[in-house]
Amino acid sequence: MEVPWAGCPLVEDSFTRFSSQSNVYGLAALPGGQAQEEEEGGREAPEGGPGGLLAATLKGKVIYFRYQDLRQKLRPVARELQFTYIPVDAEIVSIDTFNKSPPKRGLVVGITFIKDSGDKASPFLNIYCDYEPGSEYNLDSIAQSCLNLELQFTPFQLYHAEVQVAGQPETVFLLSGNDPAIHLYKENEELHQFEEQPVEDLFPELMELPSNVLWLDVFNLPDSGRRLTAFGCQSGYIRLAHVDPASREVLQSWSLLQDGPISKVLVFALPAPCCTDDLPGTAATDGATGHTYSILVTSTIELSVVYRNVLRSGLGEQLALPSSDQHDSVICALVTDVDFDREPEILLGTYGQELLCYKYVLPDGEFRLLWQRAFPSPLLSMEYVDLTCDGLRELAVVCLKGLHILQHSLTQTAECLLERLRLKVARLAAQRSLQPSEPQGQDTDGKERPKE
Repeated sequence: MEVPWAGCPLVEDSFTRFSSQSNVYGLAALPGGQAQEEEEGGREAPEGGPGGLLAATLKGKVIYFRYQDLRQKLRPVARELQFTYIPVDAEIVSIDTFNKSPPKRGLVVGITFIKDSGDKASPFLNIYCDYEPGSEYNLDSIAQSCLNLELQFTPFQLYHAEVQVAGQPETVFLLSGNDPAIHLYKENEELHQFEEQPVEDLFPELMELPSNVLWLDVFNLPDSGRRLTAFGCQSGYIRLAHVDPASREVLQSWSLLQDGPISKVLVFALPAPCCTDDLPGTAATDGATGHTYSILVTSTIELSVVYRNVLRSGLGEQLALPSSDQHDSVICALVTDVDFDREPEILLGTYGQELLCYKYVLPDGEFRLLWQRAFPSPLLSMEYVDLTCDGLRELAVVCLKGLHILQHSLTQTAECLLERLRLKVARLAAQRSLQPSEPQGQDTDGKERPKE
């Protein structure tokens, strides 16, 4: 295995202190900041998005963070956005954002909060979206265009997922609560607002939940029209479903029960081991890449684990992430490529103030701890986005005391790039040396050339 860096390849660029702490659902990347990732994934990059991050604090404040060109230098800028209909005494629970699926235009921001009404707490979901042409991506204008929905349950994670409705892509909100249930909110174009609809209409796999869902992840399988949906519950219950959305049929479903609350579940693709029985193009792999699909499960009291090749093995092929239970509870996680080798690493953020990075190693087929980094307070949430529009993504980490922005070391990145270029040139030279030389007196199609 090539290990480009022995230590953490990220250095801290800035820190923004919050007036009150955030939580595990309190960080959202604005879709404009993910244009690079969208393009790499083969999908059209969103138009006109403002980029940056929205960080929500428990005391009713939302901070807008971005990099701004000031005096020909990029500088971090953080300011409070004044979202309407959020009382000063409200506690924000979760925040999420998405760009509407094309051909629709516009940014949508969802915020759940609990208002202290004296003898009882009143939960709400506010959905912000400006329908005025020219203002669809203006954050200050969007923050004033609010649909206020009172909830009959305590909200948890606010999540968005893309589905097909009447043959057209549509992005919807999914909100978990203590009912326990998942609630679906879909846009009504005629009324210019979002409405709650039965979740079973689009997500039959999210019915009959045994416990409060703490984390949900929906992964649309490329080129198949199917999806993998995974969720983890407060009771330790985990469910993974393979679904055909067109027929609303749950093709396969697996579940198990762990000992403690599940803090995160993420579905992702892994390179297939050399010894796998599944060849590219079979049901268990992505025919284009030969990857298999896996699920990361993090727990508040147990080792974090990856269930590998779920389409073939369900939840039966478990790989542990070594020492992931040695730094208090794992609170947040990301699966992303931080070393530029086009294969994912796993980042775990712990209450013990450590960021852990794991690498999947072939042909061993196991995860190894690649590096770790300490923070001054417990880690709550993370995003990995290009905030500076230079082609390199930054790691945004929300801790108890505020927002840390980590950037790749340009020296190490340049060394990695030069090494990749050297290897590329060497491969091209080797390929040319192996090509058969053209026989004299013949064209490339094998016919004899006329003699001069």
